[in-house]
Formats: sequence, C-alpha cells, structure tokens
Amino acid sequence: MRELTLLLKPASGQCNARCAYCFYQDVTQKRNQASCGMMTVETLEIILRKALRQAEKGCTIIYQGGEPSLRGLSFYQKTVELQKQHYRSGVFIRNVFQTNGLALDSRWAEFFAEHHFLVGVSLDGIRKTHDACRVDANGRGTFHQVMDTISLFRKYQVDFNILTVVNRETSTNIRRIYEFYQKNRLLYQQYIPCLSPFEKEWDAERYSLSAEAYGSFLNQLFDLWFEDWKQGRQPYIRFFENLIGRLLGVPMESCDQNGVCGIQYAVEADGTVYPCDFYTLDSYRLGNLTEDEFSDLDSARENLNFLQRPRVLAESCRRCEYLRFCGGGCRRTRVMSEQGELRSVFCEAYRSFFKRCLPRLQAVAQTIRMSEAGRYPIR
Repeated sequence: MRELTLLLKPASGQCNARCAYCFYQDVTQKRNQASCGMMTVETLEIILRKALRQAEKGCTIIYQGGEPSLRGLSFYQKTVELQKQHYRSGVFIRNVFQTNGLALDSRWAEFFAEHHFLVGVSLDGIRKTHDACRVDANGRGTFHQVMDTISLFRKYQVDFNILTVVNRETSTNIRRIYEFYQKNRLLYQQYIPCLSPFEKEWDAERYSLSAEAYGSFLNQLFDLWFEDWKQGRQPYIRFFENLIGRLLGVPMESCDQNGVCGIQYAVEADGTVYPCDFYTLDSYRLGNLTEDEFSDLDSARENLNFLQRPRVLAESCRRCEYLRFCGGGCRRTRVMSEQGELRSVFCEAYRSFFKRCLPRLQAVAQTIRMSEAGRYPIR
C-alpha cells in the first residue's frame, strides 16, 4: 500500500452544532450504537502504530466528527507525540482537521500552525446562507463565531481552507457567496453537494439540493471563476482543479468525480472501521483496528464488493460523452431513475455544466499546457 488515508472520529458523532443537513447524525442514528464515545489514547496509539507500519509512501490522517475539537487539545498534542514515536523513515505524515470552528481559541491556532495541520473550516457563505442551516445547540446562528475563528487562524498563520455545503440556500446565492469569499480573501474553497438522509426521497428536506439547482450553481460559479481566471486572480476551487487536471492527464483525487470509491478507512472512536465516511453503518462494518490488521479490513471490503459496485454504470452513463469527468458520480448520490437505471441524482446538473462550460475548461488546460511547454507565460 503506497499511501494510507484514515478518517478518524475522535469524538464519534458528538457535536456542539446542530446543522440541519448533517449526514453523520443521520447515519449514526441508524446504527445499533449511535455514539462510540471518546477515543482513548490507547486506541489512538494502536491505530497510529498499525497505520505507520502499513503505509509505504505517506499517511494522511483526517480528524472529523461530529466535531473533533470536543476531544480536547491534549489529545491532539498526544497524537503528534505518538506520530514521532512510531515514525518510519520515508513515510510522510499529513494531518488534516475538519471543524465547525465553534470551540477553538488561540491555543488551538498556535498548535495547528506549529505542527502544520491543514484545517478545513465549515462555512456556508454569507451570514444569511450560513445561519440558515448551521446553528448551535440553542438554535442560534454560528456565522460570527466561525468568522472569528478564521481571523484567529490568520493571526497565527494556520493553513486552512473553506468547506461549503451546496444546499438549497447556498446554491441560489452563489454570486453573493463568491464575492464575499473574494472580498475576505478566502481563496481555497471546496464545495460539497448536500446529501439527503438515507431511505428518504432526495428532495424531501427544506435544505435538499435538486439537480436543477446544482446545475445552475455550477454554471454560475464557473462563470465567476473564469472571469477571475482571465485576470489571474481566481481562487482555488477543488472541483474545477480536478477537472483541469483530468484534461491535462492527471488523475482526479476526488473519488466522487472518479466515480470509483477510494481505499480509505473511516475509524470510529472505539476503533471500528468502515469503508467510507458516508457508509458508517453496521452492515458496512469492516472490523476494528484494536483487534484487526489492515489486511483483515481489506479482505472484508473485498467481501462486501464495496469498490466494485460503483463500477456498474447505467447504459446511459456508459454512452455519455462526459463520463470521464463525472465518473457516474458518488455512489451515495445514485438513485433509481424513471427509466429504471441507477444513476446520480445530479446527472442532469453535470450534463448542463459540461455542455456549457467544458470548452472554457479546455481553454484553461491548453493555456497551462502551453505555458509548461514554454510557449508563453500563463499570465
């Protein structure tokens, strides 16, 4: 195994926010045991020791929740110590922390900066769109708290990016959100399509994202991004960067755009492992790292046929000229169509986007290609 990716849940699904669309809260309520409590240092050490022994090139550890900061700063200080203790020569360790930004102070910021953590901060745009779904335990909006945390990160020079959920509210306000991000120099952005709860109609919730709304969102966002690209001032938007990479012959690192699940290990607080963050259900349990080895987990994944299922595409997908850019979409978004085909609920959104924007994406890729060949500068 060349590189290893762990998605750790140190505080399980426990959280100090009550986001309306939280997919993890939905998933945990469908397990026999909703919360696995807090991860112990003993469990953490077993996981890190096995992971660093297994990894060959690199090991990326992503701390998620729930809200991972609820486990306390001392836990992550111990994490760094254990990584040094079990470090193997030639294995690069990358720490990523995903947070709602509600319980962080200068001590956290100083720690993140000192140990080079990349922090993903959940921010759903402007105050109106953010507070529509992202509230605290008392139902109050959290926008100002998140912006205060961002200011703190800037003061301590923490590496961070913005994680924005695309839902009904954010999708219809993308111009204002984009301009707000540009004004506030929030230049590293990842937009995540909102998931609907398991076993419910896709558009059943007030925050649900329709294919039509998502297609309009992507088209508007790209128009804004492309105009800034022509001026040499565009932000980094993961979705677009992946597509440009594909046009340049670089594999896309986003599994939903590949249409094939990546090999990852979602690890609950008690060490229980699942094949994906979206599928932390009892029926998808692979094992437990306090007892099992990675080879055991891989065998269980193989027995579940987890990696192979997304490769089975509808006939309409196999014939589609845009398949190489969307891969059929994330398996979590695939629903049965009126034609009896299992395909992404966002299929028409992608078709609309690629039909309208692909020529300009190709122009960007060609500019980069010519620049790298020394024909002319990119700007």
